[in-house]
Amino acid sequence: MRTLLTVIVILALGWSIYWAIGSTGANTAFKTWFEDRRAEGWVADVSTLETKGFPNRFDTTFSDVSLADPETGLAWEAPFFQIFALSYKPNHVIAVWPNEQRIATPLAKYDVESQDMRASLVTEAATTLPLDRLTLTAEAVSVLEIGTKEPSRAEALTVAVERQPVAQNSYRLGFKADGFSPALDLRLQIDPKGSLPDKLDALSADLTVDFDAPWDLNAIQQARPQPRRIGLRLAEARWGQLELQAAGEVTVDEAGIPEGEITIKARNWRDILKLAVETGAIPEAFAGSLEDGLSLMSQLAGNPQTLDIPLGLRGGRVLLGPVPIGPAPRLVLR
Repeated sequence: MRTLLTVIVILALGWSIYWAIGSTGANTAFKTWFEDRRAEGWVADVSTLETKGFPNRFDTTFSDVSLADPETGLAWEAPFFQIFALSYKPNHVIAVWPNEQRIATPLAKYDVESQDMRASLVTEAATTLPLDRLTLTAEAVSVLEIGTKEPSRAEALTVAVERQPVAQNSYRLGFKADGFSPALDLRLQIDPKGSLPDKLDALSADLTVDFDAPWDLNAIQQARPQPRRIGLRLAEARWGQLELQAAGEVTVDEAGIPEGEITIKARNWRDILKLAVETGAIPEAFAGSLEDGLSLMSQLAGNPQTLDIPLGLRGGRVLLGPVPIGPAPRLVLR
């Protein structure tokens, strides 16, 4: 009995020492990270930083966090941020965000409100902590651009990322927003006559992206990995009588110019065309001939209400067949 008690005491003491070393190491690593960012010219402030959770957890809370990267113009402020990890499995963490935070980009600032925003993140066992998989969820999400009157909202938001073994630096990404309601300014741009409902019936995407570098600590500290190939399994948006689906594959060069083809499936495409004319996206003088051509395409496909539109991305332009219809977007992550 005495021997058993001695073993228990030794194990408990050993575990206590392990936890103390681990919690001290976590605090030191986080403080060093903030100091290194400030040395690089960042704004990197936190009022308090402490780790609790003995005996089975390392629970670190950052209070009054403020980060700003001068090279990209990206910034983030929050009253707190928490990282939870099991002491025996430190490469699997839970990150928790506050109900209110602010995000700034070079173009605009946004106030973000949500309920229970958290992410489960698993990294590989390496010093740079390369991402293996991540799932982020939130409810009652509201994003208000500063200077506007009404935010965009979603009843629930889910984002999932998982590293793919088939190619280096390849990740499968999933996105879903339930009950998404665009901000009033955006709704008026798309639907100036107010014929569409306030909320979308569906908004989701499933794609695989190959990057030029892994998503790890260097992606935050140095430069964001850039997409080099995008395989879009399916993106879908349903809004009232309008329904759009997209699938295809593109490659992306170092300047961020995509090359490839995306097929758009449009149901009730005449209503979509009508909206495009009302918003000025398509000149009214061109609408009649365009509708005639698209009508012929849909009839040849066997369903006059559904239209499959192959959009080519070549030479920095978007083409409908051989006809250029606009510049291609630059796909560059700041």
